[in-house]
Amino acid sequence: MEIIRNLTRRKLRNFLTISGIVIGVLALVTMGSLAEKFNALLAGGATYFGSNIQIADDSSSAGFGSGFMPISKVDEVAAVDGVAAAFAGISVTAKPGGTNVIVLGIPDTIYSTSPGENSYGSFHTSLASGRELSPSSQGEVILGSDFASEFKKKAGDSIDLPVRPKDARPDFVNHTFTVAGILNKTQTAPDTGAFVSVADAQMLLSESLPAAIRSSVDTTRLTQSITAYGKPGVDLDKLADTINAQVTGVKATKPSQLVASFNAGGAIFTAITTGAALIALIVGGLSVINTMLMAVGERVREIGLKKAVGARMGHILREFLLEAVMIGFIGGAIGLFLGWGVTSLVNLGNPNLGLFLLTWRLVVLSLVFSIGLGAAAGIIPAFRAARMDPVRALRAA
Repeated sequence: MEIIRNLTRRKLRNFLTISGIVIGVLALVTMGSLAEKFNALLAGGATYFGSNIQIADDSSSAGFGSGFMPISKVDEVAAVDGVAAAFAGISVTAKPGGTNVIVLGIPDTIYSTSPGENSYGSFHTSLASGRELSPSSQGEVILGSDFASEFKKKAGDSIDLPVRPKDARPDFVNHTFTVAGILNKTQTAPDTGAFVSVADAQMLLSESLPAAIRSSVDTTRLTQSITAYGKPGVDLDKLADTINAQVTGVKATKPSQLVASFNAGGAIFTAITTGAALIALIVGGLSVINTMLMAVGERVREIGLKKAVGARMGHILREFLLEAVMIGFIGGAIGLFLGWGVTSLVNLGNPNLGLFLLTWRLVVLSLVFSIGLGAAAGIIPAFRAARMDPVRALRAA
């Protein structure tokens, strides 16, 4: 109770000091939540791309050189020794004609998926409701959790894809799909995805082409990419080299290169966001030092009296240190609450973006750091008070 009374002696000064901690923790929570979301996206990408080989058209070779490959290349890749399975990959934007605003996250996209593909690799999705697409599926779609939430869809509903933009061209075409299932949230790419059969994806790809060439390109014979999975124990980097050597007109990328780029991006982004937040928090810690030094100067007589009647150095040290810790805790708790409120409101207002991810790790880090900062800031003033000579303290008063 004495600590609380001490904090209420100079209400305005302590309020301003606590406000500095609040602002610092608020910055740490918001910037940290942004980094957590970004890192979750990258972690999902690293897990997915680290367990398969991505294959694209080799633009430097003769042939298509336009981002398309013959669908027959899927079988050629699957026939390479060491390949367990290979699948065609086609994607089109789910929201054509969008704005040029850059957002953190992955745009809503329609992807092709093949039966059994989810069982390979290290990254797996699961259904929250509904069922998987069948091998003969046509006119059906599985929606990611964010995609379904944005358009308020559930299994059994219908949805028109791609989504018609407000400024749609006269030749814009979309189709009505039945929602077969909804995926569980993954915090990464599938959340903003819509998954259809390869045949349906080829149809949508054809209709996304410019009208002038649409009739001259047979998309049923094409794929944009190929995803290959290795047999157990196979070195995927070496397998990528083997595919490049044995299959003409394609370019297989080593998984290690993709994983390295994901990890590097995450490290840089985390350093920038966390560094900016920590600077704000440290500035708040300096205000705690100033407040506690002023408190020691104002309570010289009180300290002298306590030591004169038997208070030991440890008692005085503990009193001022706990006072600084309490300032850090109160500021940290309020800042954490405000940060949770801000990030939640932004996410609720933009459910399709989901910019922030407040994790328990970040919650604990914020509280521990704010309390630790208060303790660290209170050490010098606490030692100054504890080492004060009682006789001189009484005379100075």
